[in-house]
Amino acid sequence: MPSPPADALGFLFVVPPFTGHVNPTVPVAARLVADGHRVAWTGVPGTVEHLLLDGATFLPATPPEVTGYAGEMAARRSDLRGAAAFKFLQEEVLLPLGDAMVDGVDAAVDAFGADVLVVDQQALAGAVVGRRRGLPWATSATTSAELVDPLAGLPLVAEAMHRRRVELQLAHGIPAHVAEAGDLRVSEHLLLAYTTAELVGPLAVEAPVTFVGPAIAGRPESDDFPWDRIDPSVPTVLVSLGTLNAEAGARFWQVAAEACRGQRWQAVFVAPPELVPDAPANVLVRRHVPQLALLHRVDAVVSHAGHNTVCESLAAGLPLVLAPIRDDQPVVADQVVQAGAGVRVRFARVRAEELRTAIATVLSDEELQAAAGRISKSFAAAGGPAAAASSLVALGSGGVGGTH
Repeated sequence: MPSPPADALGFLFVVPPFTGHVNPTVPVAARLVADGHRVAWTGVPGTVEHLLLDGATFLPATPPEVTGYAGEMAARRSDLRGAAAFKFLQEEVLLPLGDAMVDGVDAAVDAFGADVLVVDQQALAGAVVGRRRGLPWATSATTSAELVDPLAGLPLVAEAMHRRRVELQLAHGIPAHVAEAGDLRVSEHLLLAYTTAELVGPLAVEAPVTFVGPAIAGRPESDDFPWDRIDPSVPTVLVSLGTLNAEAGARFWQVAAEACRGQRWQAVFVAPPELVPDAPANVLVRRHVPQLALLHRVDAVVSHAGHNTVCESLAAGLPLVLAPIRDDQPVVADQVVQAGAGVRVRFARVRAEELRTAIATVLSDEELQAAAGRISKSFAAAGGPAAAASSLVALGSGGVGGTH
């Protein structure tokens, strides 16, 4: 194996224990490796290693007991909505997790020899360590919700969350004037946004932003999907609530099954089969699917408005029916609707007739389809993993700044 070039840099990805926040980093890391650089990840052990490149270096940032805690806390927020869910996520999950990870991330920097930190917005420890050590660090914004100020209408909640993030920095030795001036969710060096302005709209952050579009290419997928069950002559709809919400959607799956029953389209549900015990003949239920491959074989998507699923769908030029549940999902859903590429329904209250009408609309409305196509073209033009890797190398080589 050839030796890395003399100017090779070490990039340490600091990630939370959430699949959707790790997946976009993998193709970016693959591009960095292909260009001769070193990469590693750090986070909660036992939660993300299976998502990484073959032979990837993973450095635990927490003791084993944190694995169960993170999963338990994430699950407990499943019945919360709106500001309550956001506040719970920050106060009971992300801030305690950030505090627990700081020492481990600090040790990982030394063990790996990191030159640049690539810090997910929900892995606050990476930002703390970057600021404390004076390392160049980039924000990995796997959701666009934080780019448009999701708490603009709730200034007291926003201020309370800011104070907690300041306190986290102070507790780990960052001077007060630095902690007060900066936001752990937004690097002053570089913010990588896995989207484009065509979807996000006007920004609400003051940061060097580089829009790179979704980092999709090169992500490994297992494929045991029964492709022979999909009739290419019939419109196909993918219905997915994401990796954290599938089991929380028992009512939704029943409504979706009735919405599809006897219709002119076929559907693939990404759901636990036991939650759809009486699936219609035109509905295929699978616990897991090769989503990227499947998106090139369907005509529309019904989604919880998770940022990754939304961007992957729009990258394939597919309009969406959006049923946001919590966290950033209502913000992302509104972005899609404002961009003209989808319609929104109420996750907890939607009825079969309403969902059926929404699916029929996205399958037939040419304006929705055209808007999805425009966003797809903007994604392709943004450069994806190659553009992200190039910006990170420029940061590590002494250059900073982004492009709106």
